[in-house]
Amino acid sequence: MNQTRQATIDAGVVTFSVRHEQWDGNIHGHPDQGVVIQVEAPIDGAPAALLRFNCFDVERSYVYDPERAPRRCVIDPVADGNPIGWSLRQLRANLGPMLRGAGHGVVADAIGGRDPTPELDALETAARTAFLTGRRTVKHNRGTEMFEAGNIRFGLEMRALPNGDGGLAIHVLADLVGAPGESYTEETELLAFDCFREEPHYHYGPRNKNHRIFWDKTLVPDTLEWTLSVLKAGRLRDMIAAAGYRGVAADIDDGLIAASLPGLESQARAMQPKASGSA
Repeated sequence: MNQTRQATIDAGVVTFSVRHEQWDGNIHGHPDQGVVIQVEAPIDGAPAALLRFNCFDVERSYVYDPERAPRRCVIDPVADGNPIGWSLRQLRANLGPMLRGAGHGVVADAIGGRDPTPELDALETAARTAFLTGRRTVKHNRGTEMFEAGNIRFGLEMRALPNGDGGLAIHVLADLVGAPGESYTEETELLAFDCFREEPHYHYGPRNKNHRIFWDKTLVPDTLEWTLSVLKAGRLRDMIAAAGYRGVAADIDDGLIAASLPGLESQARAMQPKASGSA
């Protein structure tokens, strides 16, 4: 789990903390990114989290007593709105009752009638800053071998990572601004399939949400074969929409995609003849 502690705010009896986390599919549960807000205090002489608010793209929840007896409740993205705003409203209005609900009435009593508004104002600033600046995104190369398919294109590239891993990468790209040939055209990577030897994975929206899923190499020993099968099965439209690019997905021409795949497959196999994930 990639995480960055952004701020810790001392509010006397309790401490508020903020950090940004990135979760990876098949490693940390589902792929996700977002901000964690916690209310912390010493319990039995050791620091502990008493309340946790998960303000993620997908995981929107709050947890009572997350370290000892966790009880998870959902933040409804439809009814409750922005999860950071909702969480801060609860801390401003219901900090005491929530601490009691977590089994920490002693801490709630110790806070008493003290107004933590200045600290909560600082917490809100830190949380919203973490949301804007903490997200982990990545910009890959576009590829060395290109295949045009209507409003999208595929780029194939052999990647070598500093840690010794590497392999074939298939980039799915589109011009989100401008038209081909215009000076202001902006090409964006929508999906990336990194068919690496050691840690193969794929990205939804590398420059956007950057939700990553690591393949289970036991069930998917050849990640290039998996990727090609997904493209042939017509999953690309839904994957691009899930990456956050519904307009691009709506304009996909399945016939042009199908026509590009034989050449793409031939070139991909030539560039990476050995099944990814094999010894």
